[in-house]
Amino acid sequence: MELHPLRVFLTVAAEKSFSRAAEKLLRTQPAVSLSIQRLEAELGDKLIDRSAKELVLTDAGKIVLDYARRFENMQADLENALAELRDKSAGRLVIGANESSTLYLLDHIDRYRQAFPKIKVEIRRSLSSKIPAELLEGDLELGIVTYDPSDDRLVSTILYTDHLAFIVSPSHRFASRSEVSITELGAETFVAHNIDSPYRDAVVREFSRHKVPLNRAFEMPTLEAIRKMVQRNEGVAFVPRMGVEEELRQGNLREVKVKEISIERKIRLVYAAHRALSHAAEAFLKLVQAGMLHETGMPE
Repeated sequence: MELHPLRVFLTVAAEKSFSRAAEKLLRTQPAVSLSIQRLEAELGDKLIDRSAKELVLTDAGKIVLDYARRFENMQADLENALAELRDKSAGRLVIGANESSTLYLLDHIDRYRQAFPKIKVEIRRSLSSKIPAELLEGDLELGIVTYDPSDDRLVSTILYTDHLAFIVSPSHRFASRSEVSITELGAETFVAHNIDSPYRDAVVREFSRHKVPLNRAFEMPTLEAIRKMVQRNEGVAFVPRMGVEEELRQGNLREVKVKEISIERKIRLVYAAHRALSHAAEAFLKLVQAGMLHETGMPE
């Protein structure tokens, strides 16, 4: 089987349209349709339900889509490996991370780019909960998560230890205080992230344990939106401290310690244990590990 028909099928499935796939592939729509027909004939199964109003994959189509993605990943790995053989400084580094976790990578990426300027760096936005599966399936080489994946098939290195910071506006009634009790937070309006996480659950548990109401009046999709709401004094929030360091330094936000809540946030660099890393990924891992040894004062 040739890879080209599979690539055409991948594009049709992704675009959910023969015409849009044709535009993307710079081919005519009849040529794309013919390519799919030949693939179906070769496999002996219909891959697309043409009777539906919208493009829908058959059960066979879903299976072929899964394998086509694997073939595409393998081809990308092959091309990347060959480029690295020709020039050790060439290649591509792909790291999966969610919005807040990306912040912990910035200093490392800066040092990496200075050391390997020819390597293309891509931070792929991924849900933290899905990164382990993406690593094991080969869609990612490296990932950043904020929890221990507890999977023997994965190796994790602690990249950074952060904590959840309770933040308020400079005009908030708590802004001049260094510490408050959790019981004082029962009357506050909280701005929360709308994605569940172990840290969000830990905060909820503490409020429940102390029998203090937690008024989550706002739920926002990004850390930036939460910061802005708090700066406007529309509410208060628990956020990763790394994500608000600049605002705290500039005085646009205030961090106030909550006596009963002290939650560490360990940021981990994760990769598959039994898969060989590309030269680009291996170089990044060594750079991170060397930086961590330097910070702790341990001999390299």
